[in-house]
Amino acid sequence: MTTTHSPSPVQQERIAYRRRQTIRSVLIAAASTAVVGLILMVAVTGSPGWDRVRASFLDWRVARQALPSVLGGLWLNVRLLVFCAAGALVLGLLIALLRTLRGPVFFPMRALSAGYTYTFRGLPLIIVLYVMALGVPGLRLAGTPSVLVLGAIAIVLTYSGYLAEVFRAGIESVHPSQVAAARSLGLTYRQTMRHVVLPQAVRRVAPPLLNDIVAMQKDVGLISLAGPIDAIRAAQIEVGETFNFTPYIVAGALFVLLAAPLIAVTDWVTLRAARRRA
Repeated sequence: MTTTHSPSPVQQERIAYRRRQTIRSVLIAAASTAVVGLILMVAVTGSPGWDRVRASFLDWRVARQALPSVLGGLWLNVRLLVFCAAGALVLGLLIALLRTLRGPVFFPMRALSAGYTYTFRGLPLIIVLYVMALGVPGLRLAGTPSVLVLGAIAIVLTYSGYLAEVFRAGIESVHPSQVAAARSLGLTYRQTMRHVVLPQAVRRVAPPLLNDIVAMQKDVGLISLAGPIDAIRAAQIEVGETFNFTPYIVAGALFVLLAAPLIAVTDWVTLRAARRRA
């Protein structure tokens, strides 16, 4: 004989009260959002220069004309993001491991990795990009890569400095007792890092790592300064042809759509990590 559980009258009242509070909160949030949005819309559209701004930045005809070329340039940004993200993650992890080495014999490696992170975290990306994409070809060395590859290397070098510090924070957050326990079981230093330290470290720093990838997704647009026709450069060409700034708005909207999945994954990972800690 099976019995079904039914909530008590007190529990049913609590559930009903929470449901009413949830509905009330949603209605209040929707109403306040509508009021704020209406105020902003009236303030913007009622300004004296709104008609001029709308014609210069929100021309639907120009947007449709520029969309194909900007989309073609965005595909270059996507490929560049995948390459730069993979390269920066690998190089950042390597630098973090070098900086966490112990023992006086490894001091030169620690000093070099520390100097690397200090340098590239302090240098603006645009300067590194100019040096790599414009300065290196000026040396006229045999086998010099294309400007696109050199620009990608500049992004990897810059962001690996940030990612290295994130990885290092995760590695040092693992309690030393776990390393001692792994070594006492006969694991080598390499096995301890691979099977004990790094899995925990990567899980702990996953949210900030993803945040840096989101930031990189925007900065890959700086490759246009070196000459390749990405979304930003394509929009700039369209602006030069139409004398209208709407293509920049189109490129910005596409970058937002590109970043939305990464931001959603970042928020989900952050929430999951918070729930795990709780």
